[in-house]
Amino acid sequence: MLNPEIVMWVGFILASYAVVGNDSIQTLGTFINSNGKKKWYVLWAFAGIILTGTLIYGWYINNGDVSYARLSKYPMPEPMAWYYILPPLVLMFITRVGIPVSTSFMVLTFFSPKNLNDMMFKSLLGYIVAFAGAFIVYLIITNWVEKKFLSNGITNKSKKTWTILQWVATGFLWSQWLIQDFANIYAYLPRKISFNELLLSLTIILSMLAYIFYSKGGAIQKIVKSKTNTADIRSATIVDFIYALVLLYFKELNNLPMSTTWVFIGLLAGRELAIRVRLNNLSGATWKNVGADLAKVTLGLVVSIALVFLIRWMADGQINLPLIGLITR
Repeated sequence: MLNPEIVMWVGFILASYAVVGNDSIQTLGTFINSNGKKKWYVLWAFAGIILTGTLIYGWYINNGDVSYARLSKYPMPEPMAWYYILPPLVLMFITRVGIPVSTSFMVLTFFSPKNLNDMMFKSLLGYIVAFAGAFIVYLIITNWVEKKFLSNGITNKSKKTWTILQWVATGFLWSQWLIQDFANIYAYLPRKISFNELLLSLTIILSMLAYIFYSKGGAIQKIVKSKTNTADIRSATIVDFIYALVLLYFKELNNLPMSTTWVFIGLLAGRELAIRVRLNNLSGATWKNVGADLAKVTLGLVVSIALVFLIRWMADGQINLPLIGLITR
């Protein structure tokens, strides 16, 4: 039997890689896509500084709780058995094939299955709000903004202005995303960590983030690239700003964790449909693209629940464990 402390840190390392590799692309994907000519370490330094500031600030104001109280309903399991390593391992595999699964469902559900219903409701609401918000905004601005972006290139003078705006929007979005998703990473560590644990964990996360920038986003980045004009820095800035506002709203709503993946997919879907409608280019392929993304995150949810069955069976030694009893337990 593995030492619980070893399991704790192995789980944290795997979760760091899986979460950063899967979820951070939702936030940094358009940033990476529209800044492809810049050195990867410049982009990494920018994101790393914001990550460091957000993590240390949360640790300081919350007396060692870097999750911003989002793990208050997710106590550390006793004992921390080896099978708690399975969720991030599966998540790493799924991420490698480009499926945008929710790390909130994949990781946090194992620590407290009874909170699954509330997390599902908040995440679905996030998808609807992001979809509707993006659809309405882009119905209004597509003819005025996006159509112009698609038909006209950007001048050097205008590019400097938009570059500043995009980096500001990305910084704002990145901080809001981190406040939501630190819970998915730090679920494996004590709910209040020491300063030494803070430094060690920060070093690990920054290393994972460096790899993501070096590899230019990995497989999940393909979803971002498949959407209309996301490589344009002007379009990317607008996407980031809308996403950040949605996350800010749900951050203030309550401290229950939610799936930022669902919010991200909803935003891209609403944007894509609105642009196609305005450009009179709505086709079956567009609906298929939107439906495929939704199907992928739904698959992630199904896999998450199935893994909860497996973990609970290992923990309780029960083969026949009803789903309703599992969720409400």
